[in-house]
Formats: sequence, structure tokens, C-alpha cells
Amino acid sequence: MVAAAPEGFDQYRENIPRGIIQAVEYPSATVGNSRKAMVYTPPGFSSANTYNVLYLLHGIGGDEAEWYNHAAPQIILDNMYDDNKLEPMMVVFPNGRAMPNDRAEGDLFDPEKILAFERFERDLLDDLVPFVESNYPARTGRENRAIAGLSMGGGQSLNIGLNHLEQFAWIGAFSAAPNTLDPELLVPNPDETAALVRKLWLSCGDEDNLKHISDHMHAYLTEQNVPHIWREENGGHDWPVWKSGLYQFSQLLFQ
Repeated sequence: MVAAAPEGFDQYRENIPRGIIQAVEYPSATVGNSRKAMVYTPPGFSSANTYNVLYLLHGIGGDEAEWYNHAAPQIILDNMYDDNKLEPMMVVFPNGRAMPNDRAEGDLFDPEKILAFERFERDLLDDLVPFVESNYPARTGRENRAIAGLSMGGGQSLNIGLNHLEQFAWIGAFSAAPNTLDPELLVPNPDETAALVRKLWLSCGDEDNLKHISDHMHAYLTEQNVPHIWREENGGHDWPVWKSGLYQFSQLLFQ
């Protein structure tokens, strides 16, 4: 089992090598305009090397900057590289609301905005992944791609990842939301899923009022003998749980 995140894992350290996190724009044929994302490249990043990629998704109230604004993931990742806990990887933070006005404003539960989270599957696979792999020295095999997210993004990660194991071998969900499809639909062939997935991670706070979503997925995977990691954290539907999920899940990747 992965150890719990230690005290100070998310605190800025002086005098260590640092990665770079920056905003980018990419053309989206799915949506019909340019879309924004953020990209973290690790310490020592060089175009002479090639890198695995983690696509890290936000929740219903966020956008491509939600992780950056609330969790400072670059600090968590920089510290983990300093502790030799990570394989070299890029982290891409998309906007999972695939519609022309993709800002998190107004009624977040408007049906068109909910549909936009479903539409993101095509934006990711057809537009964003090809952009990343054309503009960065990204490795392009299924075993070189991971997808994870929090809440709505956790549901997207399970929906997209488990339906596209030809694209993603590493899948993580932190406090998956009710957009998560039924596990019977996501894993209709448990033996095939077990053979293809390298790591399947589920975590949730023990006081989260959406915990039944993760409990149901965990129970089904257990019943069907699909290897996965289940982590119950102290907390609710909140950032300490999600930052801990990033810390724990990311160090399992690309081994």
C-alpha cells in the first residue's frame, strides 16, 4: 500500500529543482474554437527526452486552472521529484467542460453544461491528446498515458479511461461524482479490464456525501476480481482528500 501523504508534502521547499507550469491553447474541432489547458513539465525537462503524460481533471465548479488555484500541484510534484518518488512525467490540466463558453459561471448544473462534460471525451481523445503529442516530447503508447480527476473529473476519468483502455493504462478517481457510469457498464468484461489496466485507483473521504459512488465501484470491482486500490481518507468532499490522492496515485504511475 502507498503510505499516507506526509506532513509538509504540499509545502513550498527552498532550493530544489523546479518544474514549470504554464497555460496553453489548443484547437478543438470537437468544440469549434481554441481551448485552454495548463501543462506541467518536470524539473530538468528537455526535448531530448520523452515523457509519460498524466491528464488531471477538475470538478464541476472548476476549469483548467482549478488544481493550480486550489492545490498548487506543481509544489506537490516538485517535492516528490526531490524525494525521488516520481517517474518523469508531464501533467496536463484540461478544461473538462467542452463547450464554446467553458467558464465555470452561472448554473453549473445546467443540462448543456452537464452534456459538455460528456462531450469532453471526444475533445480529449481527438483534440487535446494529439495536440500534446504533437507539441511536446510525449510518449504515445497506452502505457504512457494516465487519466485521473476529482469529483466530476473523477467520474470522467473512470468513464473515459475504462472505456478506452486502448488509450489509458492508468486510471484514478478521487471522490468520483454521480456522473460516473454504473460499474457494470464501465467494466462489462472484468477479465479484459484486469488484463489491460496497470493501476486502477479509487479514493474518497470518509465523510463525503458522495462516497456511495466510490463504495459501489469498489464493491463491484472486488466482486469481479478486478485488481484496484481503494483508499478511504479522513475528510469530506474537499481539497485535502484530493491533494492526498494526487500524492499517492502519481507515485504509482509508469512503473
